[in-house]
Amino acid sequence: MNGSQAYRALILAAGQGSRLFPLTEDLPKCLLDLAGKSMLEWQLAGLAAAGVRQATVVTGFRADLVEAALRDITPEAMNVQTLFNPFYKVADNLASCWLARAALAGPSLILNGDTLFEPAIARQLLAAPEAPITVTIDRKARYDDDDMKVTTEGDHLRAIGKKLPRETVNGESIGFLRFNAAGAATFVAELERTMRTLDGTSLWYLSAINRLAGEGVDVRCASIEGLQWAELDYLSDLERCRQLATGWVEAQPR
Repeated sequence: MNGSQAYRALILAAGQGSRLFPLTEDLPKCLLDLAGKSMLEWQLAGLAAAGVRQATVVTGFRADLVEAALRDITPEAMNVQTLFNPFYKVADNLASCWLARAALAGPSLILNGDTLFEPAIARQLLAAPEAPITVTIDRKARYDDDDMKVTTEGDHLRAIGKKLPRETVNGESIGFLRFNAAGAATFVAELERTMRTLDGTSLWYLSAINRLAGEGVDVRCASIEGLQWAELDYLSDLERCRQLATGWVEAQPR
């Protein structure tokens, strides 16, 4: 088994995507059409192209549609399982990670269910130097309020969150992380701790990464500058995602 095959991917796709109404009134945003393939199909294809062979998809809203789609879109070389999160309406994605913590036993990847990426990004993350936790980041001239911003020092992550002091921000997380076995165990322990707090169910899982980095855990960054990706949160994002996907389709050999 090569290094990439040792990794199991956890895809967080429980949410409805209410900011994309009316398109997501009865369809999870991970199943929205992007140039003939859904977001989830593009994600699984990208992981498979990078050599990942195992994945768990956390479902919630219209889990039945996601499960039905997976029967048709799962790459031949992959084994994909689903895990239903019955609390998707009242809890944020840290709770999804906690529910799926058994899938984080060993080398693991976490991927937000709304991150569209070209396969080279997965390959670059998997090829990054060894570290307990590695966060993929991009850089741009300006960051808006909704960006998951990061503060880095060299390749070390110092802080991650949407409300970092503007003068400290020098990148953004794209929602794709890698853990070695020790890093995954550390992260799961932090999930367990956080879920026992009063606000645990209302937090993003990256708040756990921020806390670990602040406590001195070795969290590294892997830059994917120059590679293509997009986040699908708003209707205005849909055109960008479809443009990327269309370009990838047109670039495929005929």
